[in-house]
Amino acid sequence: MDEPLVPPGERLLTIDELSGAVGLTVRTTRYYASLGLVPPPVRRGRVAYYGDEHRARLEMVRALQDHGFTLQAIERYVSSLPEGAGVEDLALQRAMLTSWSSGPPRQLSAQQLEETAGRRLGDEDLQLLVRLGLLERGETGYVAMPNLRIGLDLLAMDIPRESVGAAGDAIRRHMESLVEELTGIMREQVLAPYRSEPHSPEETERMEHTMGRLRQLTLASVVSGFQQAANAVIRRSLAR
Repeated sequence: MDEPLVPPGERLLTIDELSGAVGLTVRTTRYYASLGLVPPPVRRGRVAYYGDEHRARLEMVRALQDHGFTLQAIERYVSSLPEGAGVEDLALQRAMLTSWSSGPPRQLSAQQLEETAGRRLGDEDLQLLVRLGLLERGETGYVAMPNLRIGLDLLAMDIPRESVGAAGDAIRRHMESLVEELTGIMREQVLAPYRSEPHSPEETERMEHTMGRLRQLTLASVVSGFQQAANAVIRRSLAR
């Protein structure tokens, strides 16, 4: 990969400053650079400097990690990015990839998982948590989703496990369909028109903030929509 051209006037960061800005350790940043996840630095004598493109790509890597992607999958994704993808385009892609969860998945051993649950988990418990999409089996343990506590609370309720699983299947099926439709609307009616015109870094930053706020409003709208639909079903049931 050729050394990137840094626009005149752009602030250059040392690897310590870059790592601090993105929230990574210097060691991790160097490792990611060795994998080719960021372009080579700009050399000024013996000192290596990094610009906005380096930061944008590192923030993209962090966004993918928050979704639980492995480094191998992240490498494939980064290598698929357009050759001329600039800071603004990377920022928009990262805005679309930003996790909707409160935190990234956690790697847990079997013992840590039971400590989190506060009790022993049997095979049926684990199968249900996996079915609900709240837990994944790893090579040496488990990958717990941020909302694992919901599943653990459901396990403590005195209701049939199959009913919980069936409800989870229905929720996931309809939510995935809804998300696909909403994502299509966002890409085609919001991002596509925005990308068709040049924008300043300030305008791109405002769009990122808009995307973040839109996520919050979408979550609130989904909850409100479910409440309204549930009330409508109750009214129809009573009318019958």
